[in-house]
Amino acid sequence: MTTSLPAERKSGRLSRAVGVALAGVGGLTTLAATGAALYTAWTVNGPRRPDLDYAFTPFEVGLPAEDVELRSADGVRLSGWWFDQPGSSRVIICCHGHRGSKSDMLGIGPGLFRAGNSVLLFDFRGCGNSDDGPQSLAHNEQQDLKGAIEWVRRRCPQARIGVVGFSMGASVATLVVADEPAVEAVVLDSPFSTVRDVISSAYRRYKLPVRPLIDLADLATKLRYGYTFAEVAPVEAISRIAPRPVLLLHGDQDRIIPVSHGYQMYAAAGDPKELVIFPGADHCGGYFADRPAYIAKVAGFFAEALG
Repeated sequence: MTTSLPAERKSGRLSRAVGVALAGVGGLTTLAATGAALYTAWTVNGPRRPDLDYAFTPFEVGLPAEDVELRSADGVRLSGWWFDQPGSSRVIICCHGHRGSKSDMLGIGPGLFRAGNSVLLFDFRGCGNSDDGPQSLAHNEQQDLKGAIEWVRRRCPQARIGVVGFSMGASVATLVVADEPAVEAVVLDSPFSTVRDVISSAYRRYKLPVRPLIDLADLATKLRYGYTFAEVAPVEAISRIAPRPVLLLHGDQDRIIPVSHGYQMYAAAGDPKELVIFPGADHCGGYFADRPAYIAKVAGFFAEALG
């Protein structure tokens, strides 16, 4: 049986923890360091939707799609679009990035559909038309992909399943597919190797001191949102996908998730694996560098892997 701490004990525990973390602040003031860390934790985990929820739908790409509802593994209602390809033995699940929506997948999704695959696009919790739920950077969202996989297994019991993910969606895919044998092939576009490293990269980009801000942000995330950065480390999970094939894609000018993450993921992955680097491409920019070639590459990978 669990019991809740009285408010004064929680406050005391938080104060002590923050005090320890702040011991290495150095040049930053305590207030500035605490504010930056709390802002990081909220930016990564806090609920936030766009002021205007305008988004493209399958109407814009001229394809029929079925509006579907599914449930995450922990019970959150999720919204999806199902592109049914009669007679296909393959289903591809597409995972969007942080704060994105299934509308972002209206390039790759229809492209894979036209290549002969049934395709499921869905919104992670707190995004698009899905219900709110505890959000994070690839931690809680794993429950959403698990729910999507289970929905496909019920809808198409004989299908062979592949997953393609972008940015956070790629990291979610890595963590879930590593322990989900129902998925037989995965494409990872611009995944991060660890949450800690990608947030550290953001601090460097804005010329902020990585230490102790990253430790404070980790602490704030643990106390407020219930998980630590160490729990989200796709680079430690990717080897468990083998011997199922992995295709990694990354732009060499990625300012959000540096290309070094792609190389780290490739080095950690088992065989069979392939890494494609897009020269001059920014974050998730490979698709936009050459749309037909990108779709052909991903579709061909799934056709070979799934038959």
